[in-house]
Amino acid sequence: MAEIFTLSTSQAKQCIDITTRVREIVRKSGVRDGLCHVMVLHATAALAVNENADPNIGVDLLAALDRAIPDHAGWLHDRIDNNAQAHIKAAILGSSEIIPIADGDFLLGTWQGIMLIELDGPRSPRRVAVTIIPAP
Repeated sequence: MAEIFTLSTSQAKQCIDITTRVREIVRKSGVRDGLCHVMVLHATAALAVNENADPNIGVDLLAALDRAIPDHAGWLHDRIDNNAQAHIKAAILGSSEIIPIADGDFLLGTWQGIMLIELDGPRSPRRVAVTIIPAP
């Protein structure tokens, strides 16, 4: 089973918790055990599993990325559309995550959630594909 959902981002860089949205798709699938593959369908956004109880984690993550990969640092791609840093950060973070499903729900740690990381916003729509793979 595969489903695509969309969302809009409101800032140039932001982290958005999409755990609830993805969990609804898992529950709707009826799969009790298996895997959930989540992928953002864009080259300037990423996904991560990380803490979702404190929104400052997302702020800190974006700040750390900006320190490591600054905007307009002589990137060649900036000559084309001025967003090379977003592509580089997205490539390093990755566009997908695989989360185990057990007893009809995610197998995540207490503080873990799924974050969409906007790196070149605001954008509308951002598309996220969710594929549910049942256990044999």
